[in-house]
Amino acid sequence: MGISQLKETAPFDILPEEVLLSLRDSAQEMKFPADSHIFKQNDPPTGFLYVIQEGMVEITAAVPGGQEMVVNYRKEGNFFGGTPIFTEEPYTGGARAVTETSCFLIPRASLTAVATDYPQIREYFTRIVLSRVRSLYADIVKENTSNTLTQMDAYPFKKRLSEIMHSPVETCHADTSVRLVARNMTEKKISAIVVLDDYESPIGIISERELVAKVLAPDTVDCEMATANDVMSSHYHSLPPATYMYEAMAYITAHKVKHLVILDDNELVGIVSLLDLMRFRSQKAMLMVGSIRDENSLEGLSRIKNEILPVARTLLTEAHSTPEVMEILSYIHQSIIKKVYALCYQQMLDEGQTPPDIKYAFLLMGSGGRREMLLNPDQDNGFVFEDVPDAKMAEVNAFFVPFAEKLVTALAKVGYPLCQGEVMANNPVWRGRLGDWRNRIHDWINDPEPQKVRYSSIFFDFVCLEGDKQLADNLQQIVFSEVREFRRFLYHMMTLDQDYRVPIGLLGRFLLDKRGEHKGKLSLKQGGIIYIVDCIRMFSLEKGIPETSTLKRLAALTEARVFEIETAEHIKASFEALTFLRLRNEIALLDKGLPPSHHLCPGDLTKGEQELLKESFHAVSKLQDATKRHFTKSFI
Repeated sequence: MGISQLKETAPFDILPEEVLLSLRDSAQEMKFPADSHIFKQNDPPTGFLYVIQEGMVEITAAVPGGQEMVVNYRKEGNFFGGTPIFTEEPYTGGARAVTETSCFLIPRASLTAVATDYPQIREYFTRIVLSRVRSLYADIVKENTSNTLTQMDAYPFKKRLSEIMHSPVETCHADTSVRLVARNMTEKKISAIVVLDDYESPIGIISERELVAKVLAPDTVDCEMATANDVMSSHYHSLPPATYMYEAMAYITAHKVKHLVILDDNELVGIVSLLDLMRFRSQKAMLMVGSIRDENSLEGLSRIKNEILPVARTLLTEAHSTPEVMEILSYIHQSIIKKVYALCYQQMLDEGQTPPDIKYAFLLMGSGGRREMLLNPDQDNGFVFEDVPDAKMAEVNAFFVPFAEKLVTALAKVGYPLCQGEVMANNPVWRGRLGDWRNRIHDWINDPEPQKVRYSSIFFDFVCLEGDKQLADNLQQIVFSEVREFRRFLYHMMTLDQDYRVPIGLLGRFLLDKRGEHKGKLSLKQGGIIYIVDCIRMFSLEKGIPETSTLKRLAALTEARVFEIETAEHIKASFEALTFLRLRNEIALLDKGLPPSHHLCPGDLTKGEQELLKESFHAVSKLQDATKRHFTKSFI
């Protein structure tokens, strides 16, 4: 038992009998009480590979909030704890004995000695075992995939359980045999099954934990005779499908459960696990969005906005990717803006104002439309109305002119600075019917003087935050149509962008501001980030790609073979690095009581960070050159 079974398990199945015996002779035996930790996630390595002689072990991963989630089980003959054998890194997951468990502990020195003659052993543990446990943990606390260009759907703090629940639900009846339940769960690769009564109503739930604790672990249970009724937990927890994800996260955390049964008018429609929710994690951010929903004053929303700083700091320390942090911060900002909108709209009604019976959309532009907001974005917003007759515009303006003024003023009071270029809904230039916008866009594109190109660069990243989304979609199609009609506009866009270069000199030195308030510093935004955003936008407009986020545009362009995968990876890495440094700099300044800024002094960075900054700027410069070549060749 134990060592002898390794001969049938990769990678030990390649070893001759005498080598397996030598491993057995070098091993020591140790017993672990039931429910005891053998080691915890992030513990330093013990120096042993654990081979189970008798008993069962849970492999666990920590999730935000301090809880542990079971991600796998190991039984007799299986091994665990292999990740650090050749890497010497801390454990990427924990191990806890389910029952009293006896293990052979093979010393690291014995395994490394064997690996000298059988390098496949080293390769297995440094690649396969490492990736296996890491991938399980990454599924819970990260949104990474093997394709570095793939980003998960927009961060779903606005999503409801109906959008992520598993449906139809795997079920069984109370008299179903436990063996059949276990087989069904194994074949379907599910972690829980709902038990129904004779009227097809839920009466309980069976999870892997119940099966292990009530069936596999005890010696007294007859698996042939036991039924679902014997092992199910009758105290299941349920929520309706319209529940927001952040509400479900708060509920599941408070009740310390791992599965939620989703009932719609007492009808079983789905099931959601803690793992499903943790794929879209950050409890602090979710709870913040919940508090935004419940707040009904501008003063309260202003206080909530001030809490974005500690949330951002936490997100950076929780190993979230930089795009993910931007996504979360953007959703929080958008939630606050939407709540301000709702409060101002209600104030208009309370004051006796009657909204016109028309379709309209409130647009968020710039970084807000791209979902790339950081700590202190300013306002970039506007309105689009359906094409109503001129005679009705007096009625439209009677409501939307004071509403826009009230909205812009309220957003400033909450903490969103006025746009210095007045790209705001209270400026008549940023309101209009669909036809008005068509004329405006036509003028920008056919007479692309610099200020108009700058306006278009802000506007083209718009998203519908409130109102009729179809109206916003129609507006986007107008943009694509106008660009197709006068494609040379993209060349003018490119030439304006080429007037500025990254702040790196011929000798590889940083080019710093020589005067003014930013003397001795450089701008991460104006020196790099903005060029990536602009260049990717140009290619996206040319291809008619509807995405607004820079990285989603990049992914779509890569799929369309505009960029090679390797090139796109360099662009993406540069964008992430520059954004990370900018966000960290903003946090540091706010911690010192200073206003956030995208200007920093490279001398304050470590040598490694300086090299990263230089490499990022070089990648941006190459992107600028490629953009110039493409649009010069295409339109000259």
